[in-house]
Amino acid sequence: MTDSETGEKPDGPKPVGFFDPALKDVRKQAVFKWARTVLMLCVFILAILSLYWAVQFTVDDKLNSLKVWVVNFDSAEDGPVGSAVVNLAEQIGAGGQSLGYTIKSPAEFDNDPASVIQAVYDEHCWAAIIVSADASRRLADAITNGNDSYSPTDAAQFVIVQARDQTTFSSYITPAFNAFELQLRAQFGPEWVRNLTQLSVDLSSAPPQAINPAISFNTLDLRPFAPAAATPSVTIGLIYLIIIAFFNFPFIMPVHGLFLRGDRPLKIPQWLIWRVCSSIAAYFFLSLFYSIVSLAFQIPFSNDPAPDTVSAENPNAYGKGSFVVFWMLNWVGMAALGFPCENMAMVLGFPYSSLFLIFWVITNVSSGFYALDLAPGFFQWGRAWPLHRIVEALRTILFGTHSRIGLDFGILFAWIAVSLAFFPVASFIMRWKMKRGI
Repeated sequence: MTDSETGEKPDGPKPVGFFDPALKDVRKQAVFKWARTVLMLCVFILAILSLYWAVQFTVDDKLNSLKVWVVNFDSAEDGPVGSAVVNLAEQIGAGGQSLGYTIKSPAEFDNDPASVIQAVYDEHCWAAIIVSADASRRLADAITNGNDSYSPTDAAQFVIVQARDQTTFSSYITPAFNAFELQLRAQFGPEWVRNLTQLSVDLSSAPPQAINPAISFNTLDLRPFAPAAATPSVTIGLIYLIIIAFFNFPFIMPVHGLFLRGDRPLKIPQWLIWRVCSSIAAYFFLSLFYSIVSLAFQIPFSNDPAPDTVSAENPNAYGKGSFVVFWMLNWVGMAALGFPCENMAMVLGFPYSSLFLIFWVITNVSSGFYALDLAPGFFQWGRAWPLHRIVEALRTILFGTHSRIGLDFGILFAWIAVSLAFFPVASFIMRWKMKRGI
């Protein structure tokens, strides 16, 4: 009796061992595809991850790109204080692999120290060293007249804006300034005491601080980086902005598919408009809740702005409206990051769209989280990458740093415009691949 007569189902293909001769061709095909896939992934890893390592590869050689202006306002003729600071800056600068110490004349700033401070805030340089006016005269007066109110830190000043890039300042500029001050005191102190003894000055009435250390620095940080909870908002937390934007596509795509089923599918042009509008609306709400996380952890969003040349902690650029601007930036930024992900997901399909996500994260992190002044020249394209503009604008909103927010938003809108122009093409490619089962 046949299987049909007995009602029993025929047995399926009989399994065989891996090395069975019947699997000879299958083994060859599987090994070839495995090797090709692994080779492709290896090349991808080497090419893309190299971008992340390369952005920090030339830091030591490019430290002089971090320009530090040294301005000597010491009015005394060849005053020892101003001369010592300038000479040390020239000495260190000539040694290589140091900050880019550049001597500037007070005349370039109309003999106004406030103009130097403004230049630092406006990011014409990374930092400045200002020797105070009459620094040498006040030091000499403290010795001869026994001025107990003399403070060595009034002699000179470091001017920085830590919130511009807290990593660069903590890793390179602040340690270099600490070393500069120690070296200056090591050089100036013995010479200063030697001069006093040679002049037979009566030191019994001189204030001790005018003898040692005699001169020191105070630090003017125009925009300190605080609180610590703000760190994710301008660094690692932004990676999740990319990831959320990326995964919006696979979660929402089944919803889009509803309009193409049944006997009366939606017209393709209107389907594309629906997809774009629904994605923008999704980014609107996703960016809101992403922004609320920062608000929930008490990052300040309602402080008043502060003058450029005055040190202030968390002066929000837009006062009580700063959270709304913060949200709008995250919304536009998520769209600028998300629409390229949607396009490439449609063009590449799974799993290759995951490789694009890795590429997109690494290129944006490399250009957004590290000072491009320290990176090889190749990375200058990063100034036009979305995350670089988002980070720069966020620092303006949260810390009141020098604003280029118009340019930042403009570049983000340009990314959105280009992505939307390519959107119909990507959709056509996706539908073409689906029809052919690719």
